[in-house]
Amino acid sequence: MRAALFTGQQSLVVEEREAVPPAAGEVQVEVAYAGICGTDLHILHGAMADRVRLPAVLGHESSGRIAALGEGVEGWREGDLVAVLPLRWCGECAACLAGHTHVCQRLKVIGVDLPGAMQGRWNVPADTLVALPRELPLDHAALVEPTAVAVHDVRTAAVQPGEKAVIVGGGPIGLLIGCVVRAEGGEPVVVELDAHRRAVAERIGLPTIDPAEVDVAAYVEDWTGGGGAPVSFEVSGAEAGMRTATDVLAVRGRCVVVAIHTEPKPVDLNRIFLRELRLFGARVYERQDFEHAVDLVAAGTVPAGELISRIVPITNAGEAFDLLQSGGGVVKVLVDCQAE
Repeated sequence: MRAALFTGQQSLVVEEREAVPPAAGEVQVEVAYAGICGTDLHILHGAMADRVRLPAVLGHESSGRIAALGEGVEGWREGDLVAVLPLRWCGECAACLAGHTHVCQRLKVIGVDLPGAMQGRWNVPADTLVALPRELPLDHAALVEPTAVAVHDVRTAAVQPGEKAVIVGGGPIGLLIGCVVRAEGGEPVVVELDAHRRAVAERIGLPTIDPAEVDVAAYVEDWTGGGGAPVSFEVSGAEAGMRTATDVLAVRGRCVVVAIHTEPKPVDLNRIFLRELRLFGARVYERQDFEHAVDLVAAGTVPAGELISRIVPITNAGEAFDLLQSGGGVVKVLVDCQAE
């Protein structure tokens, strides 16, 4: 089998490896597709060097089929289609004991802290598997994990039918949040500078604002009849995006911080005080979010095919990273882990 390895200093190499049989309690997944996201780019640029053990197999967005079962595994069969919920928690820290295992104080992410999906055969704990319906194409299924992020974000915001929601940042997660808000009966609008991403958003039915051309706060004030939006999502990771996400909110509006802000950003605390705004963090997801994401992708509520810009064979995995970090003309890039 082939595996794509991050070896440090923005270097990615592909090598042949022998597949190792799954241990007791593990399942071997024949990986069909692995998605690349902003977290993978952060790793590539050294932002998570304290967590990643080199050489590292990256990839936490995946789809595939079961190739082999380890000793003691029940409830699964070879050939079953699966996604992997890539979280490992300790079960002992204060967060876990309070029922918040997804934000475990010792959380390990498979594909970051542990070997990930960019390989032909991948051994994972059986309890990380989530079943996929037979009719779901496996390239579309690779979007289940990022959709689960969006589901968790929208659930954190408690979006209600008819509520207007401003999504600041129209990358893959921002667009997925828009789809989930719409599925919950909300009215999303996406704020995005990049013309290609705005075009993709419009193509899947999400209204957009170009902040270089439009005063976003004035637009939202007019859109909401002067009251402001009940909900915003900060998905850009930019200082200006954080300010926009609070500026557009109504009294007692809810802002969910989704993006990874690797450095502290200024926040207008006076506006938070004056309007009694609520600021929430939303990190990864829980199993219920992941399972709901499967349903949304399978039903076409999330138009996965419209969001996949390129599929690159694992032999050219470096090209997939180059495409994504070029920033133009792509939304979601997948690695085909079985391609020659």
